[in-house]
Amino acid sequence: MTTLRPATPDDMAELAELWHAGWHDAHPGHVPAELTASRTLAEFQHRAPGRTADTTVAEVDGELAGFVMVVGDEVEQVYVAAPHRGSGVADVLLDEAVRQVAAGGHDEAWLAVVEGNARARRFYERRGWRDEGALPYEVTSGGRTLVSPCRRYVVLIPHE
Repeated sequence: MTTLRPATPDDMAELAELWHAGWHDAHPGHVPAELTASRTLAEFQHRAPGRTADTTVAEVDGELAGFVMVVGDEVEQVYVAAPHRGSGVADVLLDEAVRQVAAGGHDEAWLAVVEGNARARRFYERRGWRDEGALPYEVTSGGRTLVSPCRRYVVLIPHE
C-alpha cells in the first residue's frame, strides 16, 4: 500500500538519490549533453533541500518509493524509484498533485515532459492529460541557460 506524506528535511538526501537516478533514466539523449553532464548527484543533493516545502513523498512498506513537487498550477517533478515503477505509485502521486493544484484554486494543471521520454508521455496520456504542443523549457545549468525540448501536458481539474 502506498502512503503519502509531506516531505521532511530528513527525506531529502534519499530523495536526491532517487531524483538523480530517475532523471538519468529519462533524459540522456533527449536533452543537451551539457545539461546531462551537469546533473550530478551532488547537484541534486544541493537542490533537494530547498524543495522540501513543495514535495510530497510516497512510501511503500516504509521505503521511499517516489515523490511529486507541485508549485502553483505546475506539477514540476514526478519520480518513482525503479523498483516501484508499474506498481501504481505514479498514479497515486499524480492524483495527489492534481488534488494540490485544485486546492490552490486552479482549473488546470500542467507539466513539462521531455519530448523523447515516451514512457512518461504514454503514462500521462493514459491518465487523461493532453499534449498541448512544444514547450522549449529553459533550464539553468552551470550559470548558462539551456533549452530542453519538452512538451506541455495539461489536464482539466474536475470540480464537484
